[in-house]
Amino acid sequence: MTLFSSAPNSICILRLSAIGDVCNAVAVIQMIQAQWPTTNITWVMGKLEAQLLGDLKNIEVLTFDKKKGIKGYFDIWSLLKGRKFDALLHMQTALRASVVSLGINAKYKLGFDNQRSSDMQSFFINHKVTSPNSMHVLDGFRAFALALGVKDKTLEWDIPIKQQELEWAAQQINGKPTVVIVPAASKAFKNWHEQGYSEVIEYLIDQGLQVILAGSPAAIEIELAANICKLTDNKVINLVGQSSLKEMLALLQAAKLVIAPDTGPAHMAVAVNTPVIGLYAHHNPQRTGPYNYRDYVVSVYQEAIEEETGKTLSELSWRSRVKDSSAMKRIKAADVIAMFDKVKVDFSIKGTVQKGNNNDS
Repeated sequence: MTLFSSAPNSICILRLSAIGDVCNAVAVIQMIQAQWPTTNITWVMGKLEAQLLGDLKNIEVLTFDKKKGIKGYFDIWSLLKGRKFDALLHMQTALRASVVSLGINAKYKLGFDNQRSSDMQSFFINHKVTSPNSMHVLDGFRAFALALGVKDKTLEWDIPIKQQELEWAAQQINGKPTVVIVPAASKAFKNWHEQGYSEVIEYLIDQGLQVILAGSPAAIEIELAANICKLTDNKVINLVGQSSLKEMLALLQAAKLVIAPDTGPAHMAVAVNTPVIGLYAHHNPQRTGPYNYRDYVVSVYQEAIEEETGKTLSELSWRSRVKDSSAMKRIKAADVIAMFDKVKVDFSIKGTVQKGNNNDS
């Protein structure tokens, strides 16, 4: 049974973070908009996430700044004071999100059912959304739209990119077929090593492709990128820490391919229809992988979790995480190169002819 047989007047979305998750949520929210264009939608999200999604078409974005501590909660509650929504889509189980929800007045407060709920979210909602058969995070979000009464459809993304950001990306690409590698996630255990990246990069360059490194200005990302550059004799363009989120989105859109571990830009690439090779060891890529490109993930998750627990994957919870901090070392450069060769064929990725490779005498 669905909650609405016709368009509700207003909906509030509560998904504060992280970059990958909010990118997944965008497609679901825009699915709601496609069926109910007259419904007013307000989205409460984190300050960082708003830098990427704050200008979504016909969506009011209110930002929550967790760095402000208790003041951040009072600030967002002040913005929401006196307002009432037909439904709240409480799409984040973290306790801080539930605390934020205390200031959101809605007739229906939708949250996850017992299969997906955690951190006492059930105490802050009045309607549990039935989990889908698929374990993927995005499909869990999609279930919220279906519970409202939205008819299922193919998911699409529309995240605005300004002309100046497109021009910045075009300057970096410079008309060359390019692979963008986002080498690091914010958590070190998710990261592959510089030696593996350097071997893959050498292969990509031999294929006539330009390689650009991208990422945030976080110290862990800066350091890994610097090590990769050193191993590859600076054959790559290092833009790590030198772009805004919007500029990175434009760069990912202009690329032929993205290679990344379990991190937000992998999902940003999905949102702009750029193929992704995801590198996974700690989380099941069927749950957190780049949604439209899960067939192109290089994953050692199953072998690592089964060795660590002594159980088969089917015996484990779908949330089970590999705890071994060195698990990403199981990924071999040869496996990533083999996956690239598959992607190259499936998506017709071609490099430029390299000087010196002509065998004519």
